[in-house]
Amino acid sequence: MSKAKKDAGEIGKHRDEIDRIDDRILELLNARASHNAEIGRLKSDDAPVIVPGRELEIFDRLAQQNDGPFPTSAIRNVFREIVSASVSLQRGVKVAYLGPPATYTHQAALQQFGQMADFLPAGTVAEIFESVERSASEFGVVPVENSSEGVVSHTLDLFVESQLTIYAEIHVAVHHSLLSKAETQREIQTVCSHPQALAQCRNWLELNLPMVSQSPTPSTAMAAERAAGDATIAAIASPVAAELYGLNTLQTGIEDNPNNTTRFLVLSRTAPKRSSRDITSLLFSIKRDQVGALHKALEPFAKHSVNLTRIESRPTKVKAWEYVFFCDFEGHSDDEAVAAAIDELGPVCDFVKVLGSYPQAGSSK
Repeated sequence: MSKAKKDAGEIGKHRDEIDRIDDRILELLNARASHNAEIGRLKSDDAPVIVPGRELEIFDRLAQQNDGPFPTSAIRNVFREIVSASVSLQRGVKVAYLGPPATYTHQAALQQFGQMADFLPAGTVAEIFESVERSASEFGVVPVENSSEGVVSHTLDLFVESQLTIYAEIHVAVHHSLLSKAETQREIQTVCSHPQALAQCRNWLELNLPMVSQSPTPSTAMAAERAAGDATIAAIASPVAAELYGLNTLQTGIEDNPNNTTRFLVLSRTAPKRSSRDITSLLFSIKRDQVGALHKALEPFAKHSVNLTRIESRPTKVKAWEYVFFCDFEGHSDDEAVAAAIDELGPVCDFVKVLGSYPQAGSSK
């Protein structure tokens, strides 16, 4: 027997075994789905269908148990869709995001909820808040900060008046591409994108397209949409947008920081269940007429050994030189130390508002 025939025979045997394994996987998926459907039947009508802490525990446990050769990095993606399909058996989930499709917010929503959720594109971050507030959607996904360019100020401003709570956080690795109907960069007269994306590619644009004008758009996907209608326009957007809008990829990885990551928050009208990895977000305004007011506001955290992981300030837009501070810290608002720190924060501030306690996310590559 020739080597080619022998190899073909071996390949056939492996393919037959793969078919049997696939049949077994399908059988197990349906067994899992049956248990999930029974859980849905046993739950009360107002019980949360999505428990982010539980999902993270599933992903982490499976990643730790994996001995290969199946890549650990792919486990989350595979089981994200398994969990998403299982959730859909209990009931549908509507999720508002900053549209149109192929924005990074859309990618974050897919990463958190999977393909089986019902995604509702919104034109602005304010519309996402409104959609969740009036129950048009159960969840909303909004950008809050980028590792290179800092906070998304409009998102923080909306939290001041909103009664929504933070349900989860999502970290998305952001890799930008230059997309256009043009065949070469020489044909480009305008580059458009969301202001954050333009800022994240500032150095690359100065070196490679120094004479090309820049035009901001409400989202990276809207930039891709514009580029699809005019070959003199290039969009800075995600690689996914190239296929969706029929664009040529002129350059990939044009972000100035290769570790560029954006943090997104999931909005909800209800709080999530406690998890083993919670963080809490809070906003407060200090008494400006008191010396050392900010120091006094931060003292309770140090006193009770509560680890602050982030603090940002924003103008209140009510009075000149008045600010509201946004901070994140480790722990749940019901934890003894955290609750004590928040209680002591109140008397030294004009205003204190807990935005939510929710599971701390891992990053996505």
